[in-house]
Amino acid sequence: MTRPIVAFLYDFDKTLCTTDMQDYAFIPSLGMTPAEFWAKANSFGRQHGIDGVLAYMYMMVQEAKRKNLPFTRQDLVEKGRRIELFPGVEDWFCRIDSFGQEQGVQVEHYVISSGLREIIEGSSISGAFREIYASEFYYDGTGRPVWPRLAVNFTAKTQFVYRINKGVLDVSDDKSLNDSMPDESKRVPFTNMIYMGDGLSDVPCMKMMRAYGGQAIAVYQSANRGGVEELLARGRVDFIFPADYREGTGLDVTAKNIIRKIAVTDRLWKENLRQFRHLGEDVLPDQVELFAHPE
Repeated sequence: MTRPIVAFLYDFDKTLCTTDMQDYAFIPSLGMTPAEFWAKANSFGRQHGIDGVLAYMYMMVQEAKRKNLPFTRQDLVEKGRRIELFPGVEDWFCRIDSFGQEQGVQVEHYVISSGLREIIEGSSISGAFREIYASEFYYDGTGRPVWPRLAVNFTAKTQFVYRINKGVLDVSDDKSLNDSMPDESKRVPFTNMIYMGDGLSDVPCMKMMRAYGGQAIAVYQSANRGGVEELLARGRVDFIFPADYREGTGLDVTAKNIIRKIAVTDRLWKENLRQFRHLGEDVLPDQVELFAHPE
């Protein structure tokens, strides 16, 4: 039998790295502070009624042009090498993968971020992800950005949860995403998903997890602890932890316990199914449905 898939879905900024990814290298290259850049981008978006993600992408291009700085895909990837990760993130993925193998499940990791794919690709952990869903530019033949290829705002993040659920990972394939698909054919059941984020931008995905039987975890630094505690109090998340991914921390132990629970649930379901199939025609259809795999 094939191993069940357990999918970890991560926000990136302030979930895996310590601040907004543009703050490490791109914004300093403009001679601006992060506060100055984000205030200008947000003000521009409000003034012209532009989505916040599209507004900051536009402002990145315009400010680089105004300062006569290079702005290419490769330049953004290089700037991603300056990203600072939380403790334990570097070896988190291998540890979780190995634990999953011990439990008889296949673990996959995905990013769903409003940040930039190009910068994420420059990080030391980019190879750990099966897919990176993040905002991205389309570049012309000279390597210059000419149009947003993908803009991932907070509510748009949920579409990528559905893509992972169905196994339709190509963002240009909307037909397959919207086609009807029986639950048993979906590649990763919602019950096998763990979403990890840090705040309000993650609430739509966290609510999906809570509604469909997955798990939602919020991580925090001292500066945003109060907001994360409010998420827990309002029932938006299942667990909150300091952003410390090292082995033996509460986050590490709980993530492994969730994997263990998914593995045990899957084994019990398969055993129930095997026994009902063994009974054959003596089993009524409504009896079989009682033991349907949770979704």
